[in-house]
Amino acid sequence: MQSEPETVCNVAISFDRCKITSVTCSCGNKDIFYCAHVVALSLYRIRKPDQVKLHLPISETLFQMNRDQLQKFVQYLITVHHTEVLPTAQKLADEILSQNSEINQVHGAPDPTAGASIDDENCWHLDEEQVQEQVKLFLSQAGYHGSGKQLNLLFAKVREMLKMRDSNGARMLTLITEQFMADPRLSIWRQQGTAMTDKYRQLWDELGALWMCIVLNPHCKLEQKTSWLKQLKKWNRVDVCPWEDGNHGNELPNLTNALPQGANANQENMGQCKSLEYQHLPAHKFLEEGESYLTLAVEVALIGLGQQRIMPDGLYAQEKVCRNEEQLISKLQEIELDDTLVKIFRKQAVFLLEAGPYSGLGEVIHRESVPMHTFAKYLFTSLLPHDAELAYKTALRAMRLLVLESTAPSGDMSRPHHIASVVPNRYPRWFTLSHIESQQCELASTMLTAAKGDVRRLETVLESIQKNIHSSSHIFKLAQDAFKIATLIDSLPDITLLKVSLELGLQVFPSFIITTSKRKEFDPVL
Repeated sequence: MQSEPETVCNVAISFDRCKITSVTCSCGNKDIFYCAHVVALSLYRIRKPDQVKLHLPISETLFQMNRDQLQKFVQYLITVHHTEVLPTAQKLADEILSQNSEINQVHGAPDPTAGASIDDENCWHLDEEQVQEQVKLFLSQAGYHGSGKQLNLLFAKVREMLKMRDSNGARMLTLITEQFMADPRLSIWRQQGTAMTDKYRQLWDELGALWMCIVLNPHCKLEQKTSWLKQLKKWNRVDVCPWEDGNHGNELPNLTNALPQGANANQENMGQCKSLEYQHLPAHKFLEEGESYLTLAVEVALIGLGQQRIMPDGLYAQEKVCRNEEQLISKLQEIELDDTLVKIFRKQAVFLLEAGPYSGLGEVIHRESVPMHTFAKYLFTSLLPHDAELAYKTALRAMRLLVLESTAPSGDMSRPHHIASVVPNRYPRWFTLSHIESQQCELASTMLTAAKGDVRRLETVLESIQKNIHSSSHIFKLAQDAFKIATLIDSLPDITLLKVSLELGLQVFPSFIITTSKRKEFDPVL
Protein backbone atom coordinates (compact mmCIF):
# COMPACT_ATOMS: atom_id res chain seq x y z
CA MET A 1 0.00 0.00 0.00
CA GLN A 2 1.24 3.53 -0.76
CA SER A 3 0.53 4.67 2.80
CA GLU A 4 2.71 1.90 4.27
CA PRO A 5 6.49 2.24 4.46
CA GLU A 6 8.47 0.01 2.16
CA THR A 7 10.14 -2.90 3.93
CA VAL A 8 13.01 -5.05 2.73
CA CYS A 9 12.85 -8.76 3.55
CA ASN A 10 15.77 -11.15 3.47
CA VAL A 11 14.69 -14.39 1.80
CA ALA A 12 16.68 -17.59 1.45
CA ILE A 13 15.47 -20.55 -0.61
CA SER A 14 17.18 -23.92 -0.93
CA PHE A 15 16.60 -26.15 -3.95
CA ASP A 16 17.24 -29.82 -4.48
CA ARG A 17 16.42 -31.51 -7.77
CA CYS A 18 13.86 -28.90 -8.79
CA LYS A 19 12.13 -28.84 -5.41
CA ILE A 20 12.13 -26.11 -2.76
CA THR A 21 13.44 -27.94 0.29
CA SER A 22 13.69 -25.07 2.79
CA VAL A 23 12.76 -21.39 3.03
CA THR A 24 13.44 -18.58 5.47
CA CYS A 25 12.12 -15.03 5.41
CA SER A 26 12.69 -12.14 7.78
CA CYS A 27 9.09 -10.94 7.44
CA GLY A 28 8.09 -13.09 10.41
CA ASN A 29 4.81 -14.31 8.87
CA LYS A 30 3.85 -17.76 10.15
CA ASP A 31 1.72 -19.93 7.91
CA ILE A 32 1.73 -23.39 6.40
CA PHE A 33 1.98 -21.80 2.95
CA TYR A 34 4.83 -19.70 1.59
CA CYS A 35 4.73 -15.98 2.32
CA ALA A 36 4.44 -13.48 -0.54
CA HIS A 37 8.18 -12.75 -0.42
CA VAL A 38 9.16 -16.39 -0.91
CA VAL A 39 6.69 -16.68 -3.78
CA ALA A 40 8.05 -13.48 -5.34
CA LEU A 41 11.65 -14.71 -5.18
CA SER A 42 10.65 -18.12 -6.59
CA LEU A 43 8.88 -16.49 -9.53
CA TYR A 44 11.85 -14.16 -10.09
CA ARG A 45 14.18 -17.17 -10.18
CA ILE A 46 11.88 -18.99 -12.64
CA ARG A 47 11.35 -16.02 -14.96
CA LYS A 48 14.87 -14.58 -14.82
CA PRO A 49 17.22 -17.46 -14.08
CA ASP A 50 20.23 -15.56 -15.46
CA GLN A 51 19.76 -12.77 -12.91
CA VAL A 52 20.21 -15.13 -9.95
CA LYS A 53 23.81 -16.17 -9.50
CA LEU A 54 24.40 -19.81 -8.70
CA HIS A 55 27.18 -20.70 -6.27
CA LEU A 56 29.11 -23.87 -5.70
CA PRO A 57 28.62 -25.53 -2.31
CA ILE A 58 30.49 -23.56 0.34
CA SER A 59 32.72 -26.57 1.02
CA GLU A 60 34.01 -26.41 -2.57
CA THR A 61 34.67 -22.68 -2.26
CA LEU A 62 36.56 -23.14 1.01
CA PHE A 63 38.62 -25.92 -0.55
CA GLN A 64 39.91 -23.47 -3.16
CA MET A 65 41.13 -20.96 -0.54
CA ASN A 66 44.63 -20.86 0.97
CA ARG A 67 45.35 -20.34 4.70
CA ASP A 68 45.30 -16.53 4.57
CA GLN A 69 42.06 -16.48 2.59
CA LEU A 70 40.40 -18.90 5.00
CA GLN A 71 41.44 -16.77 8.01
CA LYS A 72 40.21 -13.60 6.34
CA PHE A 73 36.92 -15.27 5.44
CA VAL A 74 36.26 -16.44 9.01
CA GLN A 75 37.25 -13.14 10.61
CA TYR A 76 35.10 -11.06 8.27
CA LEU A 77 32.14 -13.41 8.87
CA ILE A 78 32.55 -12.97 12.63
CA THR A 79 32.93 -9.20 12.27
CA VAL A 80 29.75 -8.78 10.24
CA HIS A 81 27.68 -11.03 12.53
CA HIS A 82 29.71 -10.85 15.72
CA THR A 83 26.77 -10.68 18.12
CA GLU A 84 25.10 -13.68 16.48
CA VAL A 85 27.93 -16.08 15.65
CA LEU A 86 30.78 -15.11 18.00
CA PRO A 87 29.74 -17.45 20.86
CA THR A 88 29.30 -20.34 18.42
CA ALA A 89 32.58 -19.53 16.65
CA GLN A 90 34.50 -19.48 19.94
CA LYS A 91 32.91 -22.78 21.02
CA LEU A 92 33.75 -24.47 17.70
CA ALA A 93 37.32 -23.15 17.85
CA ASP A 94 37.81 -24.60 21.33
CA GLU A 95 36.45 -27.98 20.24
CA ILE A 96 38.61 -28.11 17.10
CA LEU A 97 41.73 -27.34 19.15
CA SER A 98 40.88 -30.13 21.59
CA GLN A 99 42.08 -33.46 20.22
CA ASN A 100 39.61 -35.49 22.29
CA SER A 101 36.53 -33.46 21.35
CA GLU A 102 33.59 -35.12 19.62
CA ILE A 103 33.92 -32.88 16.57
CA ASN A 104 37.42 -34.26 15.88
CA GLN A 105 36.13 -37.83 15.89
CA VAL A 106 34.14 -37.13 12.68
CA HIS A 107 35.83 -36.91 9.31
CA GLY A 108 35.07 -33.72 7.40
CA ALA A 109 32.31 -31.26 8.24
CA PRO A 110 28.64 -30.74 7.29
CA ASP A 111 27.73 -28.46 4.40
CA PRO A 112 24.08 -27.31 4.27
CA THR A 113 24.67 -25.78 0.82
CA ALA A 114 25.76 -29.05 -0.78
CA GLY A 115 22.28 -30.54 -1.01
CA ALA A 116 21.26 -34.12 -0.40
CA SER A 117 22.83 -37.23 -1.86
CA ILE A 118 21.33 -38.54 -5.08
CA ASP A 119 20.02 -41.54 -3.13
CA ASP A 120 18.41 -39.43 -0.40
CA GLU A 121 14.71 -38.64 -0.55
CA ASN A 122 14.00 -35.04 -1.41
CA CYS A 123 10.69 -33.36 -0.68
CA TRP A 124 9.12 -29.93 -0.78
CA HIS A 125 9.53 -27.71 2.25
CA LEU A 126 6.80 -28.13 4.82
CA ASP A 127 6.67 -26.22 8.09
CA GLU A 128 5.41 -29.02 10.31
CA GLU A 129 5.06 -26.84 13.40
CA GLN A 130 2.82 -24.41 11.56
CA VAL A 131 0.61 -27.20 10.20
CA GLN A 132 0.07 -28.48 13.73
CA GLU A 133 -0.67 -25.01 15.10
CA GLN A 134 -3.12 -24.19 12.31
CA VAL A 135 -5.09 -27.43 12.68
CA LYS A 136 -5.16 -27.05 16.46
CA LEU A 137 -6.46 -23.50 16.07
CA PHE A 138 -9.18 -24.52 13.58
CA LEU A 139 -10.34 -27.40 15.80
CA SER A 140 -10.53 -25.09 18.83
CA GLN A 141 -12.84 -22.80 16.80
CA ALA A 142 -15.21 -25.61 15.87
CA GLY A 143 -18.24 -23.44 16.51
CA TYR A 144 -17.32 -21.05 13.73
CA HIS A 145 -18.23 -21.68 10.10
CA GLY A 146 -14.84 -20.54 8.85
CA SER A 147 -12.92 -23.18 10.80
CA GLY A 148 -14.51 -26.06 8.90
CA LYS A 149 -13.86 -24.24 5.65
CA GLN A 150 -10.20 -23.81 6.53
CA LEU A 151 -9.84 -27.49 7.42
CA ASN A 152 -11.38 -28.46 4.10
CA LEU A 153 -8.83 -26.20 2.39
CA LEU A 154 -6.09 -28.16 4.15
CA PHE A 155 -7.62 -31.41 2.94
CA ALA A 156 -7.73 -29.98 -0.60
CA LYS A 157 -4.04 -29.13 -0.26
CA VAL A 158 -3.28 -32.73 0.69
CA ARG A 159 -5.22 -33.96 -2.36
CA GLU A 160 -3.24 -31.59 -4.54
CA MET A 161 0.02 -32.92 -3.10
CA LEU A 162 -1.06 -36.51 -3.71
CA LYS A 163 -1.98 -35.64 -7.29
CA MET A 164 1.52 -34.21 -7.82
CA ARG A 165 3.06 -37.28 -6.11
CA ASP A 166 4.52 -34.99 -3.48
CA SER A 167 5.72 -37.04 -0.50
CA ASN A 168 4.66 -34.18 1.77
CA GLY A 169 1.04 -35.23 1.23
CA ALA A 170 1.39 -38.15 3.63
CA ARG A 171 3.50 -36.05 6.04
CA MET A 172 0.92 -33.28 6.13
CA LEU A 173 -1.98 -35.72 6.59
CA THR A 174 -0.10 -37.38 9.45
CA LEU A 175 0.27 -34.02 11.19
CA ILE A 176 -3.43 -33.22 10.65
CA THR A 177 -4.51 -36.63 11.97
CA GLU A 178 -2.36 -36.27 15.09
CA GLN A 179 -4.08 -32.99 15.93
CA PHE A 180 -7.50 -34.54 15.34
CA MET A 181 -6.57 -37.38 17.70
CA ALA A 182 -5.45 -34.83 20.33
CA ASP A 183 -8.74 -32.89 20.17
CA PRO A 184 -10.00 -32.75 23.80
CA ARG A 185 -13.62 -33.01 22.68
CA LEU A 186 -13.08 -36.68 21.80
CA SER A 187 -12.51 -37.51 25.48
CA ILE A 188 -15.51 -35.43 26.55
CA TRP A 189 -17.86 -37.11 24.05
CA ARG A 190 -16.55 -40.53 25.02
CA GLN A 191 -17.04 -39.91 28.73
CA GLN A 192 -20.52 -38.44 28.25
CA GLY A 193 -21.56 -41.16 25.81
CA THR A 194 -22.70 -38.61 23.24
CA ALA A 195 -22.21 -38.69 19.49
CA MET A 196 -20.03 -36.20 17.68
CA THR A 197 -21.65 -33.56 15.48
CA ASP A 198 -22.41 -34.28 11.82
CA LYS A 199 -19.92 -31.67 10.60
CA TYR A 200 -17.18 -33.19 12.71
CA ARG A 201 -18.05 -36.65 11.39
CA GLN A 202 -17.67 -35.37 7.84
CA LEU A 203 -14.17 -34.10 8.65
CA TRP A 204 -13.23 -37.53 9.99
CA ASP A 205 -14.71 -39.09 6.85
CA GLU A 206 -12.44 -36.90 4.76
CA LEU A 207 -9.46 -37.97 6.85
CA GLY A 208 -10.31 -41.61 6.22
CA ALA A 209 -10.79 -41.04 2.50
CA LEU A 210 -7.41 -39.33 2.18
CA TRP A 211 -5.65 -42.13 4.06
CA MET A 212 -7.27 -44.59 1.67
CA CYS A 213 -5.82 -42.65 -1.26
CA ILE A 214 -2.38 -42.80 0.34
CA VAL A 215 -2.25 -46.50 1.23
CA LEU A 216 -3.71 -47.50 -2.15
CA ASN A 217 -1.22 -45.38 -4.09
CA PRO A 218 0.50 -47.81 -6.52
CA HIS A 219 3.61 -45.60 -6.67
CA CYS A 220 4.39 -45.96 -2.96
CA LYS A 221 7.11 -48.29 -1.73
CA LEU A 222 6.32 -51.30 0.43
CA GLU A 223 8.28 -49.96 3.40
CA GLN A 224 6.23 -46.73 3.27
CA LYS A 225 2.96 -48.65 3.35
CA THR A 226 4.25 -50.79 6.20
CA SER A 227 5.11 -47.65 8.16
CA TRP A 228 1.68 -46.12 7.56
CA LEU A 229 -0.06 -49.34 8.55
CA LYS A 230 1.87 -49.35 11.82
CA GLN A 231 0.87 -45.72 12.46
CA LEU A 232 -2.80 -46.32 11.61
CA LYS A 233 -2.93 -49.30 13.98
CA LYS A 234 -1.35 -47.17 16.69
CA TRP A 235 -4.04 -44.50 16.31
CA ASN A 236 -6.74 -47.17 16.21
CA ARG A 237 -5.64 -48.47 19.62
CA VAL A 238 -6.19 -45.09 21.26
CA ASP A 239 -9.35 -45.12 23.39
CA VAL A 240 -10.71 -41.83 22.08
CA CYS A 241 -10.28 -42.77 18.41
CA PRO A 242 -13.86 -42.43 17.08
CA TRP A 243 -15.68 -45.42 15.65
CA GLU A 244 -16.59 -45.37 12.01
CA ASP A 245 -20.28 -45.07 12.84
CA GLY A 246 -19.49 -42.06 15.04
CA ASN A 247 -22.08 -43.16 17.59
CA HIS A 248 -20.84 -43.75 21.16
CA GLY A 249 -24.13 -42.87 22.77
CA ASN A 250 -27.13 -44.95 23.73
CA GLU A 251 -29.65 -42.79 21.88
CA LEU A 252 -30.15 -43.34 18.16
CA PRO A 253 -30.37 -40.20 15.99
CA ASN A 254 -33.55 -39.49 14.12
CA LEU A 255 -33.47 -41.16 10.70
CA THR A 256 -36.42 -39.29 9.26
CA ASN A 257 -34.31 -36.88 7.26
CA ALA A 258 -31.08 -38.86 7.18
CA LEU A 259 -31.76 -40.60 3.87
CA PRO A 260 -34.39 -40.11 1.14
CA GLN A 261 -37.44 -42.26 1.71
CA GLY A 262 -39.91 -43.74 -0.72
CA ALA A 263 -39.50 -45.58 -4.00
CA ASN A 264 -38.79 -42.41 -5.97
CA ALA A 265 -36.62 -40.83 -3.30
CA ASN A 266 -33.34 -40.64 -5.17
CA GLN A 267 -34.78 -39.51 -8.49
CA GLU A 268 -40.13 -52.09 -6.21
CA ASN A 269 -30.47 -37.00 -7.04
CA MET A 270 -29.81 -39.44 -9.78
CA GLY A 271 -32.46 -38.54 -12.33
CA GLN A 272 -31.57 -34.88 -12.72
CA CYS A 273 -28.01 -35.46 -13.96
CA LYS A 274 -27.16 -34.05 -17.35
CA SER A 275 -24.76 -35.82 -19.68
CA LEU A 276 -21.45 -34.05 -19.78
CA GLU A 277 -18.94 -34.04 -22.58
CA TYR A 278 -16.56 -36.73 -21.42
CA GLN A 279 -13.90 -37.72 -23.93
CA HIS A 280 -11.76 -40.82 -24.43
CA LEU A 281 -8.15 -39.88 -23.77
CA PRO A 282 -5.91 -42.72 -24.98
CA ALA A 283 -3.92 -44.56 -22.34
CA HIS A 284 -0.91 -45.66 -24.34
CA LYS A 285 0.81 -47.50 -21.50
CA PHE A 286 -1.99 -50.01 -21.01
CA LEU A 287 -2.06 -53.35 -22.73
CA GLU A 288 -5.46 -53.66 -24.35
CA GLU A 289 -6.15 -51.73 -27.52
CA GLY A 290 -8.91 -49.15 -27.40
CA GLU A 291 -8.68 -48.50 -23.68
CA SER A 292 -8.83 -44.93 -22.45
CA TYR A 293 -8.75 -43.20 -19.11
CA LEU A 294 -12.54 -42.90 -19.32
CA THR A 295 -13.11 -46.62 -19.92
CA LEU A 296 -10.72 -47.48 -17.11
CA ALA A 297 -12.46 -45.06 -14.73
CA VAL A 298 -15.89 -46.46 -15.57
CA GLU A 299 -14.70 -50.04 -15.20
CA VAL A 300 -13.11 -49.37 -11.80
CA ALA A 301 -16.34 -47.68 -10.64
CA LEU A 302 -18.43 -50.69 -11.73
CA ILE A 303 -16.04 -53.10 -9.99
CA GLY A 304 -16.23 -51.09 -6.78
CA LEU A 305 -20.02 -50.80 -6.83
CA GLY A 306 -20.44 -54.53 -7.48
CA GLN A 307 -18.09 -55.81 -4.78
CA GLN A 308 -19.69 -57.89 -2.05
CA ARG A 309 -19.28 -56.17 1.30
CA ILE A 310 -20.86 -56.77 4.67
CA MET A 311 -23.18 -54.08 6.02
CA PRO A 312 -21.31 -52.27 8.84
CA ASP A 313 -22.76 -52.25 12.34
CA GLY A 314 -23.12 -48.54 13.04
CA LEU A 315 -25.89 -46.20 12.00
CA TYR A 316 -23.63 -43.54 10.52
CA ALA A 317 -21.54 -46.10 8.63
CA GLN A 318 -24.70 -47.62 7.12
CA GLU A 319 -25.91 -44.21 6.00
CA LYS A 320 -22.51 -43.57 4.46
CA VAL A 321 -22.67 -46.85 2.50
CA CYS A 322 -25.95 -45.79 0.87
CA ARG A 323 -24.86 -42.20 0.34
CA ASN A 324 -21.51 -43.06 -1.24
CA GLU A 325 -23.09 -45.60 -3.57
CA GLU A 326 -25.68 -43.11 -4.82
CA GLN A 327 -23.08 -40.37 -5.26
CA LEU A 328 -20.88 -42.63 -7.41
CA ILE A 329 -23.84 -43.76 -9.52
CA SER A 330 -24.88 -40.13 -9.93
CA LYS A 331 -21.39 -39.40 -11.26
CA LEU A 332 -21.62 -42.30 -13.71
CA GLN A 333 -24.97 -41.05 -14.97
CA GLU A 334 -23.26 -37.90 -16.19
CA ILE A 335 -21.47 -40.00 -18.82
CA GLU A 336 -23.19 -40.72 -22.11
CA LEU A 337 -22.66 -44.35 -23.03
CA ASP A 338 -21.12 -45.13 -26.41
CA ASP A 339 -20.31 -48.52 -27.96
CA THR A 340 -16.98 -48.74 -26.15
CA LEU A 341 -18.53 -48.12 -22.75
CA VAL A 342 -21.44 -50.49 -23.43
CA LYS A 343 -18.87 -53.25 -23.96
CA ILE A 344 -17.41 -52.42 -20.55
CA PHE A 345 -20.89 -52.63 -18.97
CA ARG A 346 -21.57 -56.01 -20.59
CA LYS A 347 -18.18 -57.36 -19.55
CA GLN A 348 -18.60 -56.28 -15.93
CA ALA A 349 -22.21 -57.44 -15.65
CA VAL A 350 -21.26 -60.94 -16.81
CA PHE A 351 -18.23 -60.94 -14.52
CA LEU A 352 -20.27 -59.87 -11.48
CA LEU A 353 -22.87 -62.57 -12.11
CA GLU A 354 -20.17 -65.27 -12.27
CA ALA A 355 -17.52 -63.88 -9.90
CA GLY A 356 -18.38 -65.84 -6.78
CA PRO A 357 -17.79 -64.43 -3.27
CA TYR A 358 -16.11 -61.26 -4.50
CA SER A 359 -19.30 -60.07 -6.17
CA GLY A 360 -22.48 -58.73 -4.61
CA LEU A 361 -24.30 -60.18 -7.63
CA GLY A 362 -22.78 -63.64 -7.27
CA GLU A 363 -24.96 -66.73 -7.02
CA VAL A 364 -24.47 -67.07 -3.27
CA ILE A 365 -23.84 -64.15 -0.92
CA HIS A 366 -23.58 -63.56 2.81
CA ARG A 367 -26.87 -62.91 4.57
CA GLU A 368 -25.72 -59.45 5.70
CA SER A 369 -24.14 -58.45 2.40
CA VAL A 370 -24.97 -54.91 1.26
CA PRO A 371 -27.90 -55.19 -1.22
CA MET A 372 -27.30 -54.32 -4.88
CA HIS A 373 -30.73 -52.82 -5.67
CA THR A 374 -29.59 -49.26 -6.45
CA PHE A 375 -26.59 -50.40 -8.48
CA ALA A 376 -28.62 -53.06 -10.33
CA LYS A 377 -31.25 -50.49 -11.31
CA TYR A 378 -28.52 -48.38 -12.89
CA LEU A 379 -27.07 -51.42 -14.69
CA PHE A 380 -30.55 -52.45 -15.83
CA THR A 381 -31.45 -49.09 -17.38
CA SER A 382 -27.99 -48.81 -18.98
CA LEU A 383 -27.96 -52.32 -20.50
CA LEU A 384 -31.65 -52.58 -21.46
CA PRO A 385 -31.36 -50.87 -24.90
CA HIS A 386 -28.32 -52.97 -25.81
CA ASP A 387 -28.71 -56.37 -24.11
CA ALA A 388 -32.14 -56.88 -22.57
CA GLU A 389 -31.48 -60.48 -21.54
CA LEU A 390 -28.38 -59.54 -19.55
CA ALA A 391 -30.17 -56.50 -18.08
CA TYR A 392 -33.01 -58.63 -16.68
CA LYS A 393 -30.66 -61.34 -15.47
CA THR A 394 -28.66 -58.78 -13.51
CA ALA A 395 -31.70 -57.02 -12.03
CA LEU A 396 -33.47 -60.25 -11.04
CA ARG A 397 -30.34 -61.53 -9.30
CA ALA A 398 -30.15 -58.28 -7.32
CA MET A 399 -33.76 -58.42 -6.10
CA ARG A 400 -32.94 -60.63 -3.11
CA LEU A 401 -32.81 -59.23 0.42
CA LEU A 402 -31.45 -62.11 2.48
CA VAL A 403 -31.35 -60.19 5.73
CA LEU A 404 -35.15 -60.56 5.90
CA GLU A 405 -35.14 -64.25 5.00
CA SER A 406 -35.70 -66.80 7.75
CA THR A 407 -33.39 -69.24 5.98
CA ALA A 408 -30.68 -68.56 3.42
CA PRO A 409 -30.01 -70.67 0.31
CA SER A 410 -27.17 -73.13 0.69
CA GLY A 411 -25.89 -72.77 -2.85
CA ASP A 412 -23.88 -75.23 -4.91
CA MET A 413 -21.02 -76.12 -2.57
CA SER A 414 -19.36 -78.24 -5.25
CA ARG A 415 -18.10 -74.98 -6.76
CA PRO A 416 -15.12 -73.92 -4.61
CA HIS A 417 -15.35 -70.22 -5.45
CA HIS A 418 -18.76 -69.93 -3.81
CA ILE A 419 -19.20 -69.18 -0.12
CA ALA A 420 -22.08 -70.31 2.02
CA SER A 421 -24.50 -67.73 3.33
CA VAL A 422 -24.18 -67.69 7.08
CA VAL A 423 -27.39 -67.23 9.04
CA PRO A 424 -26.46 -65.74 12.43
CA ASN A 425 -28.64 -66.25 15.49
CA ARG A 426 -29.10 -62.56 16.09
CA TYR A 427 -31.26 -60.27 13.97
CA PRO A 428 -28.91 -57.66 12.48
CA ARG A 429 -29.54 -53.98 13.25
CA TRP A 430 -29.97 -52.44 9.82
CA PHE A 431 -30.90 -48.84 10.55
CA THR A 432 -31.29 -48.04 6.83
CA LEU A 433 -33.58 -50.99 6.12
CA SER A 434 -36.59 -48.86 5.14
CA HIS A 435 -34.45 -47.02 2.59
CA ILE A 436 -33.06 -50.30 1.25
CA GLU A 437 -36.55 -51.77 0.87
CA SER A 438 -37.61 -48.63 -1.02
CA GLN A 439 -34.72 -49.15 -3.44
CA GLN A 440 -35.74 -52.79 -3.86
CA CYS A 441 -39.29 -51.69 -4.66
CA GLU A 442 -38.02 -49.12 -7.15
CA LEU A 443 -35.93 -51.77 -8.95
CA ALA A 444 -39.00 -53.99 -9.23
CA SER A 445 -41.14 -51.12 -10.52
CA THR A 446 -38.51 -50.30 -13.15
CA MET A 447 -38.55 -53.90 -14.40
CA LEU A 448 -42.35 -53.98 -14.50
CA THR A 449 -42.40 -50.81 -16.60
CA ALA A 450 -39.80 -52.14 -19.04
CA ALA A 451 -41.48 -55.55 -19.34
CA LYS A 452 -44.86 -54.18 -20.48
CA GLY A 453 -46.12 -56.30 -23.37
CA ASP A 454 -43.70 -59.17 -22.67
CA VAL A 455 -45.68 -61.96 -20.98
CA ARG A 456 -42.68 -64.15 -20.13
CA ARG A 457 -40.69 -61.38 -18.50
CA LEU A 458 -43.68 -60.00 -16.61
CA GLU A 459 -44.29 -63.42 -15.10
CA THR A 460 -40.61 -63.69 -14.15
CA VAL A 461 -40.61 -60.26 -12.50
CA LEU A 462 -43.84 -61.11 -10.65
CA GLU A 463 -42.29 -64.30 -9.26
CA SER A 464 -39.24 -62.32 -8.10
CA ILE A 465 -41.45 -59.73 -6.35
CA GLN A 466 -43.49 -62.41 -4.59
CA LYS A 467 -40.35 -64.21 -3.46
CA ASN A 468 -38.15 -61.30 -2.38
CA ILE A 469 -40.30 -58.34 -1.27
CA HIS A 470 -41.64 -58.70 2.28
CA SER A 471 -43.14 -55.26 2.91
CA SER A 472 -46.92 -55.13 2.46
CA SER A 473 -46.87 -51.42 1.68
CA HIS A 474 -44.30 -51.90 -1.08
CA ILE A 475 -46.18 -54.82 -2.62
CA PHE A 476 -49.33 -52.71 -2.59
CA LYS A 477 -47.44 -49.85 -4.24
CA LEU A 478 -46.17 -52.19 -6.97
CA ALA A 479 -49.75 -53.35 -7.55
CA GLN A 480 -50.71 -49.70 -8.05
CA ASP A 481 -47.72 -49.09 -10.35
CA ALA A 482 -48.59 -52.14 -12.46
CA PHE A 483 -52.19 -50.94 -12.78
CA LYS A 484 -51.12 -47.43 -13.83
CA ILE A 485 -48.65 -48.77 -16.40
CA ALA A 486 -51.24 -51.21 -17.77
CA THR A 487 -53.88 -48.51 -18.23
CA LEU A 488 -52.00 -45.62 -19.78
CA ILE A 489 -54.30 -43.25 -21.67
CA ASP A 490 -52.41 -43.35 -24.95
CA SER A 491 -52.36 -47.17 -25.29
CA LEU A 492 -54.58 -50.19 -24.95
CA PRO A 493 -54.77 -51.89 -21.55
CA ASP A 494 -52.08 -54.51 -20.99
CA ILE A 495 -53.94 -57.62 -19.80
CA THR A 496 -50.84 -59.33 -18.39
CA LEU A 497 -49.88 -56.26 -16.36
CA LEU A 498 -53.43 -56.05 -15.05
CA LYS A 499 -53.14 -59.68 -13.93
CA VAL A 500 -49.84 -58.82 -12.22
CA SER A 501 -51.55 -55.93 -10.46
CA LEU A 502 -54.40 -58.19 -9.37
CA GLU A 503 -52.10 -60.93 -8.04
CA LEU A 504 -50.00 -58.45 -6.07
CA GLY A 505 -53.11 -56.85 -4.68
CA LEU A 506 -54.51 -60.21 -3.60
CA GLN A 507 -51.17 -61.12 -2.03
CA VAL A 508 -51.20 -58.07 0.21
CA PHE A 509 -54.97 -58.02 0.79
CA PRO A 510 -55.02 -60.39 3.84
CA SER A 511 -52.57 -58.20 5.75
CA PHE A 512 -54.77 -55.16 5.17
CA ILE A 513 -57.80 -57.10 6.41
CA ILE A 514 -55.92 -58.01 9.60
CA THR A 515 -54.80 -54.41 10.07
CA THR A 516 -58.33 -53.10 9.53
CA SER A 517 -59.87 -55.59 11.94
CA LYS A 518 -57.43 -54.54 14.65
CA ARG A 519 -58.38 -50.92 14.13
CA LYS A 520 -62.11 -51.80 14.50
CA GLU A 521 -61.46 -53.11 17.99
CA PHE A 522 -60.42 -49.61 19.04
CA ASP A 523 -62.56 -47.50 16.69
CA PRO A 524 -66.34 -48.27 16.89
CA VAL A 525 -66.96 -46.05 13.84
CA LEU A 526 -65.16 -48.60 11.67
